[in-house]
Amino acid sequence: MREIAPGQTLDQYEITDVIARSGMATIFRARDVETGQPVVVKVPHIQFEADVVFNERFRREEEIGLKLDHPAIVKVLRPSEKSRVYLVQELVEGESLGARMRRDGPLPIDEAVRIAMQIADALEYMHRKGVVHRDLKPENVILTPDGGLKIMDFGIAYDATLRKITWSGLSQTTGTPDYMSPEQVEGQRGEPRSDLYALATMLYEMLTGKVPFPEGSAFAAMKAKVTRDPMPPRRLRPEISPGLEEVLLLALEREPSARPESAFEMREMLRHPESLKPSGRARRDPAVSRLSRRSRQAIALSVLAVLIVLLIGAVLSSRRTVAKRQAAGVTAR
Repeated sequence: MREIAPGQTLDQYEITDVIARSGMATIFRARDVETGQPVVVKVPHIQFEADVVFNERFRREEEIGLKLDHPAIVKVLRPSEKSRVYLVQELVEGESLGARMRRDGPLPIDEAVRIAMQIADALEYMHRKGVVHRDLKPENVILTPDGGLKIMDFGIAYDATLRKITWSGLSQTTGTPDYMSPEQVEGQRGEPRSDLYALATMLYEMLTGKVPFPEGSAFAAMKAKVTRDPMPPRRLRPEISPGLEEVLLLALEREPSARPESAFEMREMLRHPESLKPSGRARRDPAVSRLSRRSRQAIALSVLAVLIVLLIGAVLSSRRTVAKRQAAGVTAR
């Protein structure tokens, strides 16, 4: 097996140039010789070819992509034949949402809401298909020249319709700290409302130029997610309406059950934010630590575990003391 490079042919694809490289794969621009269409080919590095866990993840990304057909989701294509592990997708022209924000800063409010509604529409379709993205972030959203967008990168997506994975290397949830939901930070697999949290985080950033928890490190950001409330966005950008602020703070709740029930509901809230009544969320002090129920349970379990260990230690110590005394009594006799 050889590394693929521009100028070579991989099955029905003529590799033309490199789009990007990561630690695990290279993404190429290519031409499908059967259809003449430009495509993107994602090829893992040779050292991962024999990695069963990595190949299973790659296969699942392809399987999930092939079942999704929505105008706001990058389409995965099926080769006629495949001689090795790789993934083929439609070529999407445009720039990432992250690149747009780095260049222009906060977006106009109407445009930010429009983008968020398009993402919510794609999530509503995706979740009906049993798929949770789990890694939504600005770099995974491509803004197209026609005003549309495409969600990409389903590398750690979860599909409830596929067989359960038992290997720890595949089951462990990962993500991007700034956009991960509190339940993902706490080691949970992630659910549809986890994607809503990520969407709210992106909308917050589109509107204010900052993520809800702009801490100095990934660890600090993850800790803040499970212990504190975000800064109400109107304190950073007063022209945000109270209704839109309420939608954001609702979707950024630490407990998944407190967020909108579905992507459809969140989309409708964004469409009619004036319909939401103020709940008092905007008056919360973001500096005050408030542990979620799951965090409180985790702490309680940790305390219980420590108490059990101390109790066991005390019992063993007591038994050792008794044994020593008995041995001393025997020696004395």
